[in-house]
Amino acid sequence: MTARPTLARRALAEFLGTGLLVTTVVGSGIAAQRLSTDVGLRLLENSIATVFGLAVLILLLGPVSGAHFNPVVSATDALLGRRTGTGLPARDLVVYMAAQVLGGIGGAVLANLMFQVPTAIATTERATAATLLGEVVATAGLVLLITGLTRTGQALPVIAAAVGAYIGAAYWFTSSTSFANPAVTIGRVFTDTFAGIAPVSVLPFLAAQLVGGAVGIGLTVLLFATPAPVDSRSAVDLSKESLA
Repeated sequence: MTARPTLARRALAEFLGTGLLVTTVVGSGIAAQRLSTDVGLRLLENSIATVFGLAVLILLLGPVSGAHFNPVVSATDALLGRRTGTGLPARDLVVYMAAQVLGGIGGAVLANLMFQVPTAIATTERATAATLLGEVVATAGLVLLITGLTRTGQALPVIAAAVGAYIGAAYWFTSSTSFANPAVTIGRVFTDTFAGIAPVSVLPFLAAQLVGGAVGIGLTVLLFATPAPVDSRSAVDLSKESLA
């Protein structure tokens, strides 16, 4: 078994991964907005870029930090691994979450700079009863997918492809376009473009994501009650041994 990277290295990976994820979402949204006037085509372009970008980031940084890029995923890892001692310790969880949020904000600013768009607070209000239900569904599905694949011992490439595919699909089958990530949600406040979300919508979205995470954890316990017999601390750490 290879030595686990230091917390500093893992935090850097989470900062970089979340930042580049938000850069992908925001940057492709700006590009789509400039390339087309059709909202459906813009969403298609945005979702395709996100699918591939997320999968690549998981493959690249999964062996370092587990490629959470999402506070809900990190909290799920800590909670479900508590009994076996394989989840994130409390200190690591706090560091991961801080790195993810800061990365999300930095990623939005980077996308703005690349496209010469002023960094400004978003004005697009997204919170409605329908979109909040969409966030519950999107987040629950994401948590269930990651934990289910982890507990059945799937390899890193399988997890990367599956998570990317799920987010791409959820762009279309959820009314919220599947933020499903508190760090990404906060980051997208800092761009008043196609991918932005107004501050007034953020707290409702975060609440819906927490509810979705709880639903996903509950479904995981019911469907995958016995963890795979390996030392696992994240959705992708299970596959690290096969790559070592």
